[in-house]
Amino acid sequence: MAETMLLAGPAVRRLRKREGLTQSAMAAQLGISASYLNLVERNQRPLTARLLVRLAEAYDFDPRSLRQDEAVGGIDGLRRRLADARFADLAIDRDEIAEWLSAAPQAAIAFARLFDSSGGGSASGAADEPMELVRREIERWRNHFPDLDAAAEALADELRLSNPDMGAALTERLRQKHQLAVRTLPVEVMPDALRRLDLHARQLQLSELLDPASRNFQIALQLALLEQRDEITAIANGAQFADRAAWRLFRRHLTAYFAAAVLMPYGRLIRACEATGYDLPILQRRFGVGFEQLAHRLTTLQRVGQRGLPFFMARVDRAGQFSKRYAGASGTALLDSDTGCPLWVAHRAFEQTGQLCVQLASFVEPSGTASQWLTIARTVEGSSAPGAEGPRFVVALGIEAGLAGTLAQARGLSLETANAIPIGPGCAGCHQKDCAQRSLPPRGVALAFDERSRGLTPFAFAD
Repeated sequence: MAETMLLAGPAVRRLRKREGLTQSAMAAQLGISASYLNLVERNQRPLTARLLVRLAEAYDFDPRSLRQDEAVGGIDGLRRRLADARFADLAIDRDEIAEWLSAAPQAAIAFARLFDSSGGGSASGAADEPMELVRREIERWRNHFPDLDAAAEALADELRLSNPDMGAALTERLRQKHQLAVRTLPVEVMPDALRRLDLHARQLQLSELLDPASRNFQIALQLALLEQRDEITAIANGAQFADRAAWRLFRRHLTAYFAAAVLMPYGRLIRACEATGYDLPILQRRFGVGFEQLAHRLTTLQRVGQRGLPFFMARVDRAGQFSKRYAGASGTALLDSDTGCPLWVAHRAFEQTGQLCVQLASFVEPSGTASQWLTIARTVEGSSAPGAEGPRFVVALGIEAGLAGTLAQARGLSLETANAIPIGPGCAGCHQKDCAQRSLPPRGVALAFDERSRGLTPFAFAD
């Protein structure tokens, strides 16, 4: 069997200098030639598993230090930062970023920290806002929390043994283990709440506004708070947020993660996805969940040895603002701007209530780099008081076009690049010319004016 290999020359060089060794001395201690060690330090030879073990045995060396790049989101994390309009003229591609991160990881991490601390790390320019802090932490985990998934899957298996009806099984679990009854109350009694825990009455009270899928989710959420509090708190504490609001938001995300994992246990869901070609309506019915719940869950399927397809997910309001966005393992930069492109199907889906809208899009970054994505979008309705207009959002799922060929929603759709609709990161960050939908010029460009002619857009600008 071939050994696992990675390029980690800078880390080995830093270790050697810390120990005050020459290349010849370290090579002798490791049982390799000095010339081979020189090649390792220059990233011209890989650090094999055998050599990694020798380093750990000979020195105070933690192999986890080789994964420092995860703190900045790896290649994709740096690529999102370098997609900023300030670097558009440099046309830095993915290969250059990978080379930089491999050859000088500490310098790359220093750049990422400086970029984030200056406010450039968030689309809104507020890198220290609680929502942005939590988003970065979720992306660092790639929105996959294996311990919570394992615990949720074990609970789901236990519940299925007691009752194949998930709603009834969840209710019985609360009653038997926690002495809590589930009671559905009219909206007049709960005018401003969907879920409330009344410990005096020993009741979990749910609003009648909740549909069955949301009702089950709220019960699973309460079970997460009761049975996984310590594990959830430990993960939240590990983020080391100085901002208490960020800590609470992250804890809320983890609680919802566990609840969704109970309703859609990992093993059963991944098998169903593969068997149906990720047919979204079928998966919704099979697991009794809503479209938004399913979309969330599909971004989390990153279990080692049993990975799902790398989807991203976003929720957009009518003003084009993102209220949720999870890149997951997709590595997309499409979610990094303040607002999305009006040509993106996520915005057009508001016109087709309740329908699955599919689009092949070519996303063009400020650097000029283009990538193709299949996006599936649908409206979702929120709960509201009687007589009030309920909130409406669009939830979008996306996946790189090269991976979308087996999807049920891609059947009959050409995934050729020539058929993709060009979209950008919102007008202020988009450098595509002659876009009839453009409403603003790109930030930081020199506008050009010609009184003798009128182009397709009111703004002309230099390259």
